[in-house]
Amino acid sequence: MRNEISFYRDTWVEINLDHLTTNITLMKNHLPNGIKLLAVVKANAYGHGDIQIAKAALEAGAYGLAVAILDEAISLRNQGIEAPILVLGASRASDAPLAAKLGIALTVFQKEWLEDAASRLAEEENKLIVHVKCDTGMGRIGVREIDELKEVEQFLTAHSEIFLFEGLFTHFATADEVNTSYFEKQMEAFKKMVTALNVKPSLIHCANSATSLRFNQSEFNAVRYGIAMYGLSPSEEIKSLLPFELHQVFSLHTKITNVKKVLKGDSISYGAVYKAEKEEWIATLPIGYADGWIRKLQGQEVLVDGIRVPIVGRICMDQCMIRLPHYIPVGTQVTLIGSQGEENITMDEIARKLDTINYEIPCLTSIRIPRIYKRSNQIVEVDNRLLKGLF
Repeated sequence: MRNEISFYRDTWVEINLDHLTTNITLMKNHLPNGIKLLAVVKANAYGHGDIQIAKAALEAGAYGLAVAILDEAISLRNQGIEAPILVLGASRASDAPLAAKLGIALTVFQKEWLEDAASRLAEEENKLIVHVKCDTGMGRIGVREIDELKEVEQFLTAHSEIFLFEGLFTHFATADEVNTSYFEKQMEAFKKMVTALNVKPSLIHCANSATSLRFNQSEFNAVRYGIAMYGLSPSEEIKSLLPFELHQVFSLHTKITNVKKVLKGDSISYGAVYKAEKEEWIATLPIGYADGWIRKLQGQEVLVDGIRVPIVGRICMDQCMIRLPHYIPVGTQVTLIGSQGEENITMDEIARKLDTINYEIPCLTSIRIPRIYKRSNQIVEVDNRLLKGLF
């Protein structure tokens, strides 16, 4: 592999673009006709690679993209993305002219912010595209009262030569839970806000992945497709309720760099907390907590030759050790997330080990690990951020 592509440590992530396309196609078929799909590619596309996922999602039929911060949107524009991009988080009013120039939609929720931005946009030729965020119960950003919303709408209408009021949206706190009582409360609040508008914007959206998968969206016209696009269930709680099977896009692999036989009582790694109970074969892997494979994963199993073997001893910054059932040669591939033969280690399994959610696992995976993009099991691109622009 080293001779074929530009990275120099045998640890890599594989991104299955066919699975991404399938997940988007399944969602588009699930949605009512005319519903636009915004592919959420924030946080480097949940660790999968922003530009590669953005391009693949748009090719698969996504209408536009959503990111968390303006920097992410600017990066996509600079890499040639011309599709609509919405920044979901708060931005500075002082950056409004740049967003307008680049045709990037910003989330707004304060009249004072709009007043500040308006004073800065006077010389800008392009209108600033805005989506108004409603806080219906998430407790983050957004207008909370209908009177606030009306004030914002009135200001946007009065300054329509500066602002393009394109969207209204909210975000649900519990759409990934079986109990829907709080979700229904939020939905009712959002519908009241939509009704309160004098003029409806062209995009009204409230659905994240969980909402898109579980609840009819015919009253609205766009959804934000995030975690499920990457083949991950929004929660284990609703996994059995999903209308179609999701296909995991991300897998993580490495290769054995050293194999040794240790004697009973020999210690492995920092703190000497692991001691061999008998003669054992121990292999070293070139991945550690600096790569996002954090110390709490001590004891987690990985796949070697299609069988599960445990990580032993403390995980180091750049390496970790596994216990083999017998001698296995240096260079053998090891799968930390993904499949070998009949065995499969899912993102959900790793999340359970870390007492967290599956979202966090790919996001934790450092850019030190290159991403290999595949279609039809063939490599189409390798992204090694450490060596970007050097080859």
